[in-house]
Amino acid sequence: MKRGITIKLGYADLIINDKQGKPIRYVSFVDAPGHEMLMATMLSGAAMMDVAILVIAANEGIKPQTREHLMALQAKNIKNIIIVQNKIDLVEKHEAIRNYKAIKEFIKGTVAENSEIIPISAQQEINLDKILNELENIKIPERDLKSEPIFIIARSFDINKPGTQVSELKGGVLGGALKKGKLKVNDEIEIKPGLMLKKENQLIYETIKTKILGIYKGKYKVKEATPGGSIALETELDPILTKADSLAGCIAGLTGKLAEIKDNIKIKFNLFKEVLGMQEKLQVENIKTTEMLLLSINTSISIGNVVKVQGNVAELNLRIPIVPFSHENIGIARNIQGHWRLIGWGEIIGETK
Repeated sequence: MKRGITIKLGYADLIINDKQGKPIRYVSFVDAPGHEMLMATMLSGAAMMDVAILVIAANEGIKPQTREHLMALQAKNIKNIIIVQNKIDLVEKHEAIRNYKAIKEFIKGTVAENSEIIPISAQQEINLDKILNELENIKIPERDLKSEPIFIIARSFDINKPGTQVSELKGGVLGGALKKGKLKVNDEIEIKPGLMLKKENQLIYETIKTKILGIYKGKYKVKEATPGGSIALETELDPILTKADSLAGCIAGLTGKLAEIKDNIKIKFNLFKEVLGMQEKLQVENIKTTEMLLLSINTSISIGNVVKVQGNVAELNLRIPIVPFSHENIGIARNIQGHWRLIGWGEIIGETK
């Protein structure tokens, strides 16, 4: 708030009504940071999204991080993209048109090539209805309601205010998205990797088990959660376990139904031609054994040490274990000049033996 920038994922919910005031679509917004130093947070937010709104300021144009964000959407396999040309009230008409043409050229040959570009002024509330129309018309992806539930945790909270009476304390809250299946109030769930503990000078992870006490979609309390939109789960957990995003990046599912955590994986990767987010052009070199890579997997971030490379397949040992899902889409970043830069994407094809 002090610096006026987003450094963590933010959430907002909206119901789109038709002209008669009848609700036609419920939308959850995930506000991801735009700064290049916070790409890992952006990737975590992208893991929850069906649609992306890429905002480009008409008075600033296309920044290096704009390119990086567009490639990040490709890395997370997000194909529905709406491009918003904001702040048109701050430039002359000819400048806005020139900026619009630059955006058209920028998206040529990318996943966003056929995306709608909507000129707006958020402050003056110009053309905001056009964005709602686009969101209204996007086809909702087919949801898997029959598989075991997989809930990816992006934030975790202690919602109790200082001085709250013990009898009125609320359990820890998990914020995120349900990727598949259904969750209901009173379901017994487990959270992995869970708590990080130090035992005999070694870091180990302990699965957390709890019960769902309440499910919220925005301000609405529901009895059952299905995929689509951001969801908050109120649990029986001691809020000290969930405060300050301490469980962000974990996976939740029904007790006994989640896969075992793994600290080694095999990935099939695709690399960009050049490093994004930088002013100067720099070719992306092939992945090498012994190098360290940052992997964005669902809402979790882990550092992987490359132990083997064969063609476009690499095996990695992870510092932070994950719950692996075969063919899960991941973002891959490399430390370049002291910053983690997105260099490509891939998918998990198995755990190493």
